[in-house]
Amino acid sequence: MSLGLKLRTYARLGPSSLARVASYRLGLRVGVHPVLKLRADTARGPFLRAPRRSTPAPAPNSVWNDALWWFGWYRTDLPADPPDWFANPFSDQPQPDASRDWWCIPDFGSGDIKGLWELSRFDWVVVWATCAANGDRTALDRLNHWIADWAEKNPPYKGPNWKCGQEASIRVMHLVLAAWVLGQDKAPDSGLVALIRAHLQRIAPTMSYAIGQQNNHGTSEAAALFIGGSFLAGHDARAKGWMAKGRYWLEERAQALIERDGSFSQHSVTYHRVMLDSYALAEAWRRHSDLPGFSPALQDRLAAATRWLQVMTIPETGDAPNIGANDGARLIQLTGSDYRDFRPSVQLAAALFEGRDAYGAGVWNAPLQWLGIPAGQPGKAPDSASFDKGGYHVLRAGAVMAVLRYPRFRFRPSQADALHLDLWLGGENLLRDAGTFSYNMQGAEWFGGTSAHNTVTFDGRDQMPRLGRFLFGHWVRAEDVVSVQTGADGVSAAAAYTDRQGARHHRHVLLVQDTLICTDTISGSFTNACLRWRLVPREWALEGQQARAGGTVISLGSDSGPLDLTLTKAPESRYYQHRDDIPVLEIGLNRPCTIVTKVEF
Repeated sequence: MSLGLKLRTYARLGPSSLARVASYRLGLRVGVHPVLKLRADTARGPFLRAPRRSTPAPAPNSVWNDALWWFGWYRTDLPADPPDWFANPFSDQPQPDASRDWWCIPDFGSGDIKGLWELSRFDWVVVWATCAANGDRTALDRLNHWIADWAEKNPPYKGPNWKCGQEASIRVMHLVLAAWVLGQDKAPDSGLVALIRAHLQRIAPTMSYAIGQQNNHGTSEAAALFIGGSFLAGHDARAKGWMAKGRYWLEERAQALIERDGSFSQHSVTYHRVMLDSYALAEAWRRHSDLPGFSPALQDRLAAATRWLQVMTIPETGDAPNIGANDGARLIQLTGSDYRDFRPSVQLAAALFEGRDAYGAGVWNAPLQWLGIPAGQPGKAPDSASFDKGGYHVLRAGAVMAVLRYPRFRFRPSQADALHLDLWLGGENLLRDAGTFSYNMQGAEWFGGTSAHNTVTFDGRDQMPRLGRFLFGHWVRAEDVVSVQTGADGVSAAAAYTDRQGARHHRHVLLVQDTLICTDTISGSFTNACLRWRLVPREWALEGQQARAGGTVISLGSDSGPLDLTLTKAPESRYYQHRDDIPVLEIGLNRPCTIVTKVEF
């Protein structure tokens, strides 16, 4: 890869961001970064007490009562003793432990470290707090025992569980939330104070690095400083400074990373949820603690971000397109709904930032009940919309939704998914994205490439050259964008791009209640191309220029004559570290042409 391309790509990342990241890494390498000088004693329990409630508690989340969970899908039986905090069920390589300072542990080399980190995100702390709030003494005893064991096995700033500021921030948010659920946030036990203090000491010095990432590291860590800092008011002289720093960056990041139309910098539905949940918890905590309000500008951006996620969410099931990077993160588990149910997050954010009830009665209201947030007034169901700042056309017709992803890259893209098309009929994802699978497993990079999406691949290459694990170069630009339009014949939208070697793809989508018509025009410089449709898992059969399964028929036509259709298999990952094979319809092309795909359902 040419040096010029790398330099141009780094320039697009922004000099401020590059300087922040470079300064952090250099400071660690030469041993002068302030984070290296931190010291803290191991926190001792008990951490949480039996609750005293004057009113009945909402129903508990019991999903961790008999199992340990990773990424919302992988489970093992609940052990009698605390787990090994350094075990990784997805890797057979030796895992790092707490015998080394965290900054001496490499980022990669022992499998995907997220498998090791998962239990240390403390989802179980929130869940068992809801059980303890309902009088479950066993859950409370287990909660204290496990937190104490974690603190002892992970002494401050030793081992992999201190390596990431965002991971530390997730723990802070969940610990404070547990104290809140148990009614102990105003007078916490000394053990909990010490544990949260150690975490904020870790987060604050590396905040500049988090900001340099231009993603949800900055929003998560700002939320933890704001929430944790105000939680420690009266317990630590630095608490007000931490809270003020968190508030500043929450305000700044809302303007910097969330577009006016609600699109988020990471081009990812699940990472959008992580960002939105962090802000929702910060706002709910602010109200609960009677702290000064955030600015109207922040409220406006978060209201837009809420609407963005609701438009993407299927109301029947709560699922959403698997677009963009997905590392399995899910915050505020006050309800036992599935990882892929986005309704609890939308409902909480809609109530907080818009005073609106998004879905009416249902299990998605559990966060509102626990946090004492009124649902607000009923709002309208989501309609078709274009989010041009982020590059999304969302077309709706009754129970049918199509999402066309097109390249608007003010921030670095994580996947080469230009003109990917998702199609949903109610809760069924008929045409689908491959997902992510892993950030550090053999073959994982394929999931971010062009062939993992419902779009055209030219000459077997990605739409953008890969410069690193998380970086593409020569970011493609959208052309001929036509926003969502509703007419007598249905809902339509369009966009195009031309890649660095002169191959061009234009896609027009028309949606009616029982049919989708996608018109792809390919032109420019290429030898061979492949149009892929990643299909819902069914028994598909080819019949001439059609693929059939159940009541769904996909018909293909071209202005260049009969097409070469092939049914094959390719991986899909709807949950992090989980992979299945699904059917894929491939259409081989060797010259400029227009292809019409008609999907009837």
